Amino acid sequence: MDMNDDTYVFYRNPFTHYPVVARGEGAYLFDEKGKRYLDACGGAVVSALGHSVPEIVEALKAQLDKVEFAHTSQFTNSAQEELAKLLTERAPGGLNHAYFVSGGSEAVESALKIARSYWVQMGRPDKWMVIGREQSYHGNTLGALSAGGNRWRRAIYEPMLFKAPRAAACSCYRCPFDRKPATCALECAEDLERAILEAGPEKVAAFIAEPVVGATAGALVPHANYFRRIREICDKYDVLLIADEVMTGMGRCGSWFAIRQFGVVPDMICLAKGLAAGYVPIGATLVHDRIVDTFHSRKAIFQHGHTYMGHPLAAAAGVAVIKYMEANKLVERSKRMGEELLTRLTTALHEHPHVGDIRGRGLFVGIEFVADRETKTPFEPEMGFHRVLGEIAFKNGLIVYPMGGTIDGRRGDHVLIAPPFVITKAQIGRLVELLVKSIDAAVERMQLKVDV
Repeated sequence: MDMNDDTYVFYRNPFTHYPVVARGEGAYLFDEKGKRYLDACGGAVVSALGHSVPEIVEALKAQLDKVEFAHTSQFTNSAQEELAKLLTERAPGGLNHAYFVSGGSEAVESALKIARSYWVQMGRPDKWMVIGREQSYHGNTLGALSAGGNRWRRAIYEPMLFKAPRAAACSCYRCPFDRKPATCALECAEDLERAILEAGPEKVAAFIAEPVVGATAGALVPHANYFRRIREICDKYDVLLIADEVMTGMGRCGSWFAIRQFGVVPDMICLAKGLAAGYVPIGATLVHDRIVDTFHSRKAIFQHGHTYMGHPLAAAAGVAVIKYMEANKLVERSKRMGEELLTRLTTALHEHPHVGDIRGRGLFVGIEFVADRETKTPFEPEMGFHRVLGEIAFKNGLIVYPMGGTIDGRRGDHVLIAPPFVITKAQIGRLVELLVKSIDAAVERMQLKVDV
């Protein structure tokens, strides 16, 4: 059956052929023709546990036997209460409240509105603006898209987005200030102060950033001291710090929350994707005590909400995922297997003439491709190197997350590798083998001269 020939689905890309997925098993997906695919990116960094884990399936069935839905304006539910407790026990100090939604964009949108509402409660209603970074992405809803700095994603919606200055990206491979890590003076962090002053500190409610940049830059890890300086600047100007951990959270980077690795406590953390590992859509915004206490002390409600927030089935999946990860030590495994993956990729590709940088944390690894290693010159965007690579890898039975516009939303190509935490060393070996094969085939197809 070819679903693209006769369908009533409005596909995200109507010019692409989509095979029909039939089943999943561990690190693999199978289409209806029986072809096996190694899921090396969890879809979009979602399937942290792999596919068809019996414990998660049974937890969902058990919840359906109790209750499938009750609106949160009328009831709470035990699954939501338990998930909030499990999350806040693992979060950085003070982030003791969870606001549940259905996905990452909703989690970010909620954080932006919480920030605005908080400052109104604090008697500072002029504070509304949220500053993000260049080449960032925080979701597809209009508020989240406004906070992001990816030009390609923003382009056609630009008239609908709020205007705000953006801070510099924090790329050590392509430092916008021409620094090396050894001589870095954290100019990229200092640039947040410039952006706040440009907007006017009295207007700025929050700053949002991914601890490790995901889709738009390919597992871009900041300088070790970057977020400490960011926290200082936010405190100086009374700006809330929002950590977007939709991709990086829930063990993906080798710790429950990636922001912990940089030694700061944000005011909010946004979660989704790995929170229920793809078994059910769910997102969450973790909120610091001092923000929640402000609402409570002023007897104010947070004027915001979604129909499916705190959904019992979604929350039950989140509880089951956390318990399964704890029982099988999968956060520790993410760190350990991530080191294995990074080592093997570096060994296989460190001398490749079109691999510029290999980077990441835990099982969250990015590879940036270049036309010339010495000058770091990217491929021409019209060549679509990332797209060609993704197509070839898929035909080879390897699913990766390719993306273009790595540098500025137009130029640059990278691929994101984010397999499930249950991946084995043998499967990592196969992943690297198929990826190298696919890269070389992509280079050959594009008639590039390679001398490996």
